[in-house]
Amino acid sequence: MRLLVLGAGALGGYYGGRLHEAGGDVAFLVRPARAEALRRDGLRIESPYGDAHLPVRAVTEAGPGFDAVLLTCKSYDLPGAIEAVRPAVEAGAPVVPVLNGMSHIAALQEAFGPERVLGGLAKIQATLTPEGTVRHFNDWRWLFFGRLDGAPCPVSAALEEAFVPAKGVVAKQVPDMERRLWEKIVHLGTSAIGTVLLRGDVGRIVRAGGTGLLHRVLQRNAAIAAHHGHPVTDAFMAEYGALFSDAGSAYVTSMLRDIERGARNEGEAVLGFLLEAARRAGVPDEIHEAALLHARVQQPG
Repeated sequence: MRLLVLGAGALGGYYGGRLHEAGGDVAFLVRPARAEALRRDGLRIESPYGDAHLPVRAVTEAGPGFDAVLLTCKSYDLPGAIEAVRPAVEAGAPVVPVLNGMSHIAALQEAFGPERVLGGLAKIQATLTPEGTVRHFNDWRWLFFGRLDGAPCPVSAALEEAFVPAKGVVAKQVPDMERRLWEKIVHLGTSAIGTVLLRGDVGRIVRAGGTGLLHRVLQRNAAIAAHHGHPVTDAFMAEYGALFSDAGSAYVTSMLRDIERGARNEGEAVLGFLLEAARRAGVPDEIHEAALLHARVQQPG
């Protein structure tokens, strides 16, 4: 499995770095400044599953010779990312996007054709520090991928096998990617609305008396998913109901971290998508609108 990873930040750096650490054939497609830093300093990972300092292969242009492309850019960088990976995808490598939100799927299918676009999602809490270190915070370390129609996929099977020896990663081919993407937007949308509007982690919100609010938002987001044909399970609601009741939780979204450091945020991809979906579903949407407006106001410039 020859993997091209677009990006060496929180997601690309962690998953690509762990695969490289395990002996995988990985190249990181990054901007020139990041490529120079990686060549000079290597890739650093800090994680509960072990720290790593790795010499890695960094490239600034894609080309043929890859079996898959792991796309880990921010949603607002998608147009440039599509053009950056085009030479590899058009040479035969399917793309596995792990972006937040869901609207990127249609954009990638339009660019490359549905047969070259797999579904993918990452469940992880990680960030890229100002010093360029990938910092992984907790035991969330999952990577899921597969065809959106649920059919078996040799590339997904090979990718799953390649990750078997990688520590700190659980990577699996799954037959229900679309359902899982809806589940992610339900929990990510809930946590984004809470942490972005209230500017605190889940534990602080709960301690301030916000458990009921978080649970109502979770229920509304679940209703949105159900209206669009993807009801979440009772087990899912129990898991995230517990997470949004945990007074000791330090969970925050990357959207809040981006806002706090004055960077661009993914409000449109997550909150904008949910707001439109809520309106189509007839679900009360005032809190979705407020969170999206807050994210927009906090965009730099």
